[in-house]
Amino acid sequence: MSEEEVMEEITNQTCPFCHKKTLSLRQTSKEIDYFGLVYIYSMSCSNCHYHKSDIELAESKGAIKCSFKVEKLEDLNARVVKASTATVRIGRIGKIEPGIASNGYITNVEGLLRRMKHQLEVIRDSDVDEENISKAKSHLKKINRVLSGFEQIEIVLDDPEGNSAIISDKAECKGNNKKKSKD
Repeated sequence: MSEEEVMEEITNQTCPFCHKKTLSLRQTSKEIDYFGLVYIYSMSCSNCHYHKSDIELAESKGAIKCSFKVEKLEDLNARVVKASTATVRIGRIGKIEPGIASNGYITNVEGLLRRMKHQLEVIRDSDVDEENISKAKSHLKKINRVLSGFEQIEIVLDDPEGNSAIISDKAECKGNNKKKSKD
């Protein structure tokens, strides 16, 4: 965290789930290339482990849709800013959907793939439907091949609020965000 970035924290708040005064609220702001100033929020309960985080732009830019082809290992380093309002499609493997349980975060393409990998591992290890287990195993092999540089995949990020983006010269973004479209 740089000197300009100050983490504000409010503790001992009432958790909306366990109703104990063990919720911490945190907020900070950060300058991100191509994006400008963003606000990062989170809340965490030390009792029931509830967690929610999100990202908002200081200035609304309108809806945005970005596509990004992972073709080589260096592409795994591309920055991803994902708000809770965004839908992320990872090839034909799966998608991360917006909603009340969705979190916002800043990561890179590798981090995004590892999040999907974790979800597939949960399905593989706990689902009772053999077809779901088989699909999860197949998708895990594909993700591992992408993470090792042996396979390509396309990632599409779509955010109607414009609080998300894939930040890379290779990303093709359409919408009113600062990152220019490569039309």
